[in-house]
Amino acid sequence: MSIAVFYHAGCPVCLGAEQMIADAIDPSKYQVDVVHLGEQTGRIAEAEAAGVKSVPALVLNNQVFHINFGASIDDLK
Repeated sequence: MSIAVFYHAGCPVCLGAEQMIADAIDPSKYQVDVVHLGEQTGRIAEAEAAGVKSVPALVLNNQVFHINFGASIDDLK
């Protein structure tokens, strides 16, 4: 099973996107790892290494999908 990582910062845009992602991804194909970077600051470097520039963002099959614009990754450091 592949892992889909959803990075967010807890803002209303991020929370709305989180719910839509949770409802849309097939749980038989992907395990969804939701990462709140405002609370899990130790994972910011991981997000940057994956190519995340802003949140909310979904990393799926090593591809980054930026969803709208809630906050820059630099603002979360």
